[in-house]
Amino acid sequence: MMQTDVLRDFDRLVQRAFNTQLSSEPVHAMPMEAWRDEEGFHAVFDLPGVDAQQIEMVVEKSILTIRAERAKPEGRQYIAGSERLWGQFSRELVLGDHLDPASIQARYADGVLRLDIAVAEAAKPRRIKISTAAKGEAPKELAS
Repeated sequence: MMQTDVLRDFDRLVQRAFNTQLSSEPVHAMPMEAWRDEEGFHAVFDLPGVDAQQIEMVVEKSILTIRAERAKPEGRQYIAGSERLWGQFSRELVLGDHLDPASIQARYADGVLRLDIAVAEAAKPRRIKISTAAKGEAPKELAS
């Protein structure tokens, strides 16, 4: 949890320092949890209240960009203010060579976007056969 806050604070600092915001609306980072197992890389993003039609995912080279938008309702008079984040949400993930971008599967349910990305075939461990040979003989394969 602390890591997410540090990253969010860093993003805000960079946006302020370099004025990288493209609009007057701030772009928020979406909360994420990511892990890896023997099958690949997995991540979940919290996007409560975001319509699935407002989520866009694009892979370019090794960068996966996820964008979403939650429009602020108009005409409301807030009694205690609004603590929810409204507007644009964005996250970029750098996919290493060990992942297969063509295998990305995305599911969205109950305000949670889940991504599963398989390990690339070239990055999976494989067994190497060893051959042996006595002096003057052709090599013979060992059973492994």
